[in-house]
Amino acid sequence: MLLGLCGQAGLHAASGSKDKSIYEFEDTLLEEELVYPDWFTDSFGDLKEAHTEAIAAGKKGLIVYFGQKRCSYCEKFLKHNLEAPDISNYLQSNFDVVPIDIWGIEDIIMLDGDEVTEREYSVFEGTNFTPSLLFYNEEGEKILRLRGFYPPYKFRAALKYVAEGFYKKESLREYMARADPGMIFDPEGLNEQEFFTRPPHNLDRRRFKAELPLVVFFEQGKCHACDVLHTGPMTDDRLRAEVDKLEAVQLDMWSDEPVITPQGKRTTAKDWANDLGLFYAPAMVFFDESGNEVIRVDAVTQFYRLLGVFDYINSKGYKKEKNYQRWRLSHRDIVR
Repeated sequence: MLLGLCGQAGLHAASGSKDKSIYEFEDTLLEEELVYPDWFTDSFGDLKEAHTEAIAAGKKGLIVYFGQKRCSYCEKFLKHNLEAPDISNYLQSNFDVVPIDIWGIEDIIMLDGDEVTEREYSVFEGTNFTPSLLFYNEEGEKILRLRGFYPPYKFRAALKYVAEGFYKKESLREYMARADPGMIFDPEGLNEQEFFTRPPHNLDRRRFKAELPLVVFFEQGKCHACDVLHTGPMTDDRLRAEVDKLEAVQLDMWSDEPVITPQGKRTTAKDWANDLGLFYAPAMVFFDESGNEVIRVDAVTQFYRLLGVFDYINSKGYKKEKNYQRWRLSHRDIVR
């Protein structure tokens, strides 16, 4: 059985944070292609049929896994999450998993019956980063998207959130907070950086268009992943130069600090993070000059992935191509 709520989830969080290999690794392309678990489902290009078979077998739904064969983040997911016995057993008991190559050209049939290529399906579903997972419930409804690699304790919770029907009554953020009260820390211990603008934070861009794009760092105190971000990737001069090209704000995602959002709404950091559905720290949410969200990075992230996203923003790539994955096709030398 998957471990339960409250104290046990907190133990997962604590133990997960001690494994530095989860958060600290070189996110360059792998030399050898990844091999998927033999229990992944071969859908033969028909997701609708794969879903029907999963439900007939008593599963709670279908998971579509979007990946790349040389993706270092995918390697971390396969190793740290899917090779953990409790996760693997719980996952296989409740879901079938169909793999999709985000650059693939093979035809597939989606659950609604439309036929597209793997690449087109990945773009349609907004799969900006790999690994990404799309959860379908028994009725074939899209219930949850996970974009990126999350540490095992987060992934365990996400599986239980869907498999046991918690999605019917609360958001994943609310479920995570209830399952692990220890993740809500006092508003202290954030990593200070000179490039962060100081409060009060009036980020309204609706009435008066800003000159620069905006990135909001949602973080929390006593956060190992946040510490790794600031002592690792953010110390690289190339990335710091990219950050300096836009407005950067840091917020404690659990605090009551007042803020006016890019859309002009008066709220608090905690309520805004809740509206955005953020459950992982650090999360970086990027907005254009008019206050529209462009892209977010809210999973384990290292240097090259961050560099690619900042380049996408600062080069105004989002003005030419709204879909980040399509933009990546011509910039695969720096992005992951």
